Amino acid sequence: MRIIIGILLLFLSLEAETSYEKGKALYIAKACYSCHGHKLEGMNTFPYLANRAKGYMKYKLKRFRSKQADTQAQEMMITYSVDLSDEDIDDLTTYMQDFVEDEAAERYDTSFETHGDGGS
Repeated sequence: MRIIIGILLLFLSLEAETSYEKGKALYIAKACYSCHGHKLEGMNTFPYLANRAKGYMKYKLKRFRSKQADTQAQEMMITYSVDLSDEDIDDLTTYMQDFVEDEAAERYDTSFETHGDGGS
């Protein structure tokens, strides 16, 4: 019985999405890209979100969720944030902090190790 449960848990963990993937799906589902861009680069007067500090972004989203904004321009974020759970905010901020363009993710081999003294 323990073996069956262990195998079941293994298969469930393989199917589980990461926080980054859930955040990306939520970013698309909430249409955040319409103001902040597909690459989180920000558009017009809307700020960029890519690679921002996770703690700061969590703070801001939680303030928006509790219907608090610092400026009139930020008040539009309240309607997008009121139904976010703590897990949603964590997933979104993970996506924002760890954002890497899909093309750039395949460009570099991070497992490459140099050998030798680097001479000729």
